[in-house]
Amino acid sequence: MVQLVAENVQAVRERVARACEKAGRSPEEVTIVAVTKTVPVELVKAAAECGITDFGENWVQEAEAKIPQLSQVGRWHFIGTLQTNKVKKALSLFDWLHSVDRPRLVNALAKQEPAGKTFLMQVNVAGEATKHGVSVEEAPELARQMSAKGLRLAGLMTIAPFVDDPEEVRPVFRQLRLLAARIRDMDLPGVDPKYLSMGMTGDFEVAVEEGANLIRIGSAIFGPRRT
Repeated sequence: MVQLVAENVQAVRERVARACEKAGRSPEEVTIVAVTKTVPVELVKAAAECGITDFGENWVQEAEAKIPQLSQVGRWHFIGTLQTNKVKKALSLFDWLHSVDRPRLVNALAKQEPAGKTFLMQVNVAGEATKHGVSVEEAPELARQMSAKGLRLAGLMTIAPFVDDPEEVRPVFRQLRLLAARIRDMDLPGVDPKYLSMGMTGDFEVAVEEGANLIRIGSAIFGPRRT
């Protein structure tokens, strides 16, 4: 499995490079966030040995057991739904939080005075009832609230619908990019949404073509998810 991880990391990098070439971008603009949900520590270390520097976890409880064993591997991103009662623990574990999606969570984060942390707003671009995230229409107001509370809003995140043909979700990624530009033009203190966290194993090439600079890759690196 360790060798397979190395081969998979190389394959993902090659796919990123091809997508960047198609879009006229440099692969250096795109950071691979290896999603380590249910992934054993030894395989996370294998990815780190291949040069992966950023890792994402969905659950605070799993991260609490895993991250202390991997303190030297790089930056940790929280990419799951964050409950307000887990805020303090999440801030102690993660450098980046991708899933700020409601005023109550903004308030809970601000109370902890999270200096040095990087926040992304999760936007439910497609409006799927089964997914979390602020709506496109409400996102600018949430950005204002984050600015007022002193949270550094560095980007936006979305999860596209799961489809067989990734071309079908290109408009979702494009809309997130355009929304980031709108929020940037608001010129709010502490708000500079230059990061676009979008694209996963099934659709990351299209996301890269549409401007993603953080892609969240799990099974393409570590194989099918363990239960």
